Amino acid sequence: MQPIQVTRTIKLPDLLRISRYQKAPELGPSILFFSGGSALRQMSRVLKSFTHNSIHLVTPFDSGGSSATLRRAFEMPAIGDLRSRLMSLADETVTGNPEVYRLFTYRFPKDASDRSLTERLNQLTAGKDPMIESVPNPMRRLIRTQLGYFQEAMPEGFELQGASIGNLILTGGYLNNHKHLDPIIFLFSKLVGVLGTVRAVVNDNLHLGAELKDGSRILGQHLLTGKEVAPLTSPIERLYLVDRVHGASPAISELRKKNRKLIEQAELICYPPGSFYSSLIANFLPAGVGSAVAANTGPKLYIPNLGQDPEQIGMSMDQSINSLLRHLRNDAGAKCPVPQLLNFILLDSKRGHYSSLPSRALVKKLKVRIIDTELITINSAPYYDPNLLTETLLSLC
Repeated sequence: MQPIQVTRTIKLPDLLRISRYQKAPELGPSILFFSGGSALRQMSRVLKSFTHNSIHLVTPFDSGGSSATLRRAFEMPAIGDLRSRLMSLADETVTGNPEVYRLFTYRFPKDASDRSLTERLNQLTAGKDPMIESVPNPMRRLIRTQLGYFQEAMPEGFELQGASIGNLILTGGYLNNHKHLDPIIFLFSKLVGVLGTVRAVVNDNLHLGAELKDGSRILGQHLLTGKEVAPLTSPIERLYLVDRVHGASPAISELRKKNRKLIEQAELICYPPGSFYSSLIANFLPAGVGSAVAANTGPKLYIPNLGQDPEQIGMSMDQSINSLLRHLRNDAGAKCPVPQLLNFILLDSKRGHYSSLPSRALVKKLKVRIIDTELITINSAPYYDPNLLTETLLSLC
C-alpha cells in the first residue's frame, strides 16, 4: 500500500496527547535531535517520562576538556557528550541502577596528586573502592573489565585529574571492542537503563575546521565555542571536517545505514538550541545526513538559541536559518525544497531574548511557519523551560 499523508490541527499544549504519552512512554514518539553538548540535558531528563523512543545523534568532534586528553592518548572520537546524554536519559527510578549512575557521573578531583588518583583507579579496577563495591554483579564485573582495559592501555603520565569515571569506562570498552563505539554504548545503555537511543552521528576520529569571514581558518572545536579561549571575532562562513588538529587535511565521513534509518523514520526531527556550529551544524557534515533528512516526510523544527551564542557572532536569525539550510543542502542537493528540510521555527518572542527574529520576507520566501508560544518561565529565564519545551514537542507528534 502506498503511504498517505495526513494533516491535523493541533492545540498547544495538547494535554490529552501528552497524558497518553506519560501513561505509556514505551509507546511514545520517536523525536530525533541533532545535538551535542549540554543544552538538552534538562529537557532530556523531562522527556524520558513521556517517551522511551527519543533519538539523540551526538557529535563526536569535541576537542576540549577531558575529552581532548583521551583523544590525544588513544586517537579516538570524543565520548564526553555521549556519556552526558546517556546519563540524562538514564532511568532514575527505583527500577534503574542508581549505584551505576553515581559511578558514571563521578569525576576525580582536579587538585589530587597523580599518585593518589592512580591508587584510586587501582582500587576501582580491583573492585575494592566503595563506589564500585555498591554496584551489584554482573554489572560490577563488566565495569571492572572495561576499567581494566583502560588502565592497561593508559600511557605513562596520563592526567587523571578531573577525569570522568564514565568516560574512562567508555574508553576501556572502546579499546576492548577493537575501537568500535557502538558495542560499548549499547552496553552502557543497558547498565544505566537508558530510556531512548543515543548514538554518535559517525564513529570516526575527526575534528572540526572553520573558515571565518575574515579569511582565517581555525582547527579544533574547542577554539570555536568561546569557552576555553577568547570568543571568535569574525563570523564563521564554512564548517568542515579534518583528520587532525595540527597539520590537518580535509576529511570525508559517511553516515552509517542504521543511523540513516533512524533519521528517515523519525516522527519529528528537531534542530535544538546549543552551540550552533559545533553542536548542531557539525552533525550535517557527514555524507548522507542531508539526504536522509530530506527523505523523512515528517515535520522538521528549528529551536533558535536564546541570548548570544559565541559561535553565531554577527549573525541574525535569518542568517542562522540560511546557514542551517545551506549545510543540509550540501548533501541533500542545492535545489532540495525547503519543506523537505525545515517546516517550523519554534520560539517565544514575548519572553525570549534573541539576537533577532526571523524576517517576514524570509518566512514568506521559505514557506516555513513560526510557532510563537510560551517556552520560558520566570524560574527558567533566560533559558527555555524544559517542561514547556517538552510539552510543545510532544504536542507536535
